Amino acid sequence: MSSTLPLPFFGGTCSKAAFSFSLKSSSPLVPFQRLQLFRSTSRTTTRIRSSLFHSLKAKATAELVQDKESGVVATGKPVVEHSRTFIEARSEQELLSGLRKEVDAGRLPPNVAAGMEEVYQNYRNAVFQSGDPAAVGVVLSNMTVAFDHWLLDVEDPFVFEPYHKALREPFDYYMFGQNYIRPLIDFRNSYVGNLSLFYEIEEKLKQGHNVVLISNHQTEADPIIISLLLEKTNPLIAENMIFVAGDRVITDPLCKPFSMGRNLLCVYSKKHMYDIPELAEMKRKANTRSLKEMALLLRGGSKIVWIAASGGRDRPDPFTEEWYPALFDSSSVDNMRRLIEHSGTPGHVYPLALLCYDIMPPPRQVEKEIGEKRIITFHGAGLSIAPQISFPEIAAACKESEAKDVYSQALYKSVSEQYNVLKSAIHGKQGLEASTAGVSLSQPWN
Repeated sequence: MSSTLPLPFFGGTCSKAAFSFSLKSSSPLVPFQRLQLFRSTSRTTTRIRSSLFHSLKAKATAELVQDKESGVVATGKPVVEHSRTFIEARSEQELLSGLRKEVDAGRLPPNVAAGMEEVYQNYRNAVFQSGDPAAVGVVLSNMTVAFDHWLLDVEDPFVFEPYHKALREPFDYYMFGQNYIRPLIDFRNSYVGNLSLFYEIEEKLKQGHNVVLISNHQTEADPIIISLLLEKTNPLIAENMIFVAGDRVITDPLCKPFSMGRNLLCVYSKKHMYDIPELAEMKRKANTRSLKEMALLLRGGSKIVWIAASGGRDRPDPFTEEWYPALFDSSSVDNMRRLIEHSGTPGHVYPLALLCYDIMPPPRQVEKEIGEKRIITFHGAGLSIAPQISFPEIAAACKESEAKDVYSQALYKSVSEQYNVLKSAIHGKQGLEASTAGVSLSQPWN
C-alpha cells in the first residue's frame, strides 16, 4: 500500500510504501550532535522541549532543566512526558524507524507519521541538490530536530495568541527555522535589492518610527527566507519583523514549530473566511482582536510589520506558467495605512518584492483543506525594497474617492517592477545590470 499524503508545510508526495526504511545514501551517515534537552511551559501546560544544536562539531550531551515557574507542583497537573525516540536517533535508519515505534506506542497518529516521512524524503532530496559535501549530516541533524518538535506538538499542542512573540528560549525556535531553511537557498544565485534602504529603515526603527512593508507572498517559508536574506546585513530587521500570518500556518502540526520562531499577528485570511460557514463569525471576531493588538503595538513605535497585500500566495498564470505578484487588496493596504496614521508615531510604507517560489511552490489553486501537496527544491531567492510611497502625495494628485485604489496600485506597480528585476537576475537573463530599472542588486553574504 502506497502513501500519497499531502503535507501541511513542506512538500511533495511519497509513492513508496509507508514506513519503508531501506533508504540508501551515496555517502556514509554522520551521527547528529545533541546539545541540550529543556523543559518549558505555556500558560496552562508544562512542555518539555528538546533542543538540538545544528553543528556537527558540538559534543553530544543532554540535560533536563526544570522551569520552576510552571506551577505543576501546586496544581498537581501531570507533566507531559516527552518521548526521546527521535533525539536519540543516530542514523537515518534509526530516525525513520522511530516513526513506526511512535505509531505502535500510540503517541503518533499514522497519517502524521507518514507525512513526517514524506517531508524527510523531500527535504533530503532538496538539500542533496546543493552539492554540499556535508549534506548527509545537515539533513540528519535538521530533520532530527524537526521530528522531535513535531512529535512534541502532537503530545502537547501549542496555542498561538493573536500576537505571538517569537520563542527564543529555552529553545530558540527562530534559529531552528533559520538552520532548517538555510540549506535550501542557493545563496550564490540570490540577491537583495536596494540594500541601502534596509539600512535606512533600521535607522527609522531606532528613532522610534514604525515601518510597514507591503509585499507579495509566495511560500509559507517567506518569513524565514526574508530573515535569511537579511541576517548578515540587517539583523535588527531580520529578528524583529512582525508578520501578519494566516491561520493555516499556526494550525498545521508540521508547520507550527517554524511559526513559533517568528513574531506573528494571527489573522484569518479572507480567502478562507467562509470555508466553514458556521465559523465565519468567530473568525471575524478573532481578526478584530488581532487588529486591536496591532494598533497597540504600533502605538509603542519601533515596529516593522510585513503584510501580504493580496491576502494569499502568488500563483502562476494558468496559460503562460509565468509567476507574477498577485493583485493587491486595496482595502487591506488602506487598513494598514490607517493604522500607521492613527498610531501617534511617525510611520512609513515601503513596497517589498519577494521571489522564492521555486524553493517551496504552493499548489496551483487555492485549496480549502489543510494538507496541500508540495515539493521542496534547492534554489536561489530574491528580496528587493523600493523607496517609501507617500499616501498624501498620491491623494493630492487624484480624486478623494480614488485615492485608496490609486495608492494600492502604486505599491503594486513598484513591487511588480522589482519582482521582474529579481526574476531576470536569478534566472540569469539580466544579472546585475538590473540597476537600470531602479534596483541596485547585491549579494551581501559574500
